[in-house]
Amino acid sequence: MGIGTSLFLIAVGAILRFAVSDAISGVDLATVGLILLVVGIVGLVISLFMTQMWNRRDTVVTRDRYVDRPPY
Repeated sequence: MGIGTSLFLIAVGAILRFAVSDAISGVDLATVGLILLVVGIVGLVISLFMTQMWNRRDTVVTRDRYVDRPPY
């Protein structure tokens, strides 16, 4: 799950949790919204952690030193 998907789930979850007052028989929209909020937040934390770990990898390049010979 990427950062964009996590933000989308957070937004949809917040809308269902706090802004929707309608009811569907057999489905509690506030609970569904809370579940989407939690999944989105966990996905965002994991995505940010993975992004930081990916950026932390340092590549060390070792090169042999080239020395010119003196002219003959």
